[in-house]
Amino acid sequence: MATLTVWKFDDPGGARNALDLVERLQKQELLTLEDAAVVTWPEDRKKPKTEQLHSMKGAGALGGSFWGLLFGLLFFVPLLGMAVGAAMGALAGSMSDVGIDDRFIKEVREKVTPGTSALFLMTSRVVQDKVLDEFRGTQAELISTNLSNEQEQKLREVFAEEHETV
Repeated sequence: MATLTVWKFDDPGGARNALDLVERLQKQELLTLEDAAVVTWPEDRKKPKTEQLHSMKGAGALGGSFWGLLFGLLFFVPLLGMAVGAAMGALAGSMSDVGIDDRFIKEVREKVTPGTSALFLMTSRVVQDKVLDEFRGTQAELISTNLSNEQEQKLREVFAEEHETV
């Protein structure tokens, strides 16, 4: 089963710094990193900078369309007009079918704000107690949602189809 986790940091550089830790944990086989993205939000900016980690090119990678839609729902819908917001609302409903629900979106939106950063990870085969022990020293806050195998597959199919039609 894959898990989408969001690690929030109280400074704009915290998520980037945590990448070394994640890579070390993967080398120790304490987790399998399927895909990842970083959000940095400097205090003086109206919106965050988002970046998919392109080093994740394996079969498990969800791709830019997934991250683009997720980050649009999280950070950009409040900045757009009502018509675009309504369309994104419909897409948000479809994302709940694959395990990303309104509670998750609301919680991330409330916690990832100017002056913070976040590391979004799609992982599997996590040795949870050891990974959590490693992250304790980073002063990160964990927000997570679990995806079942069926939900993950449905998510992959949705974004594979979207990618093919573009």
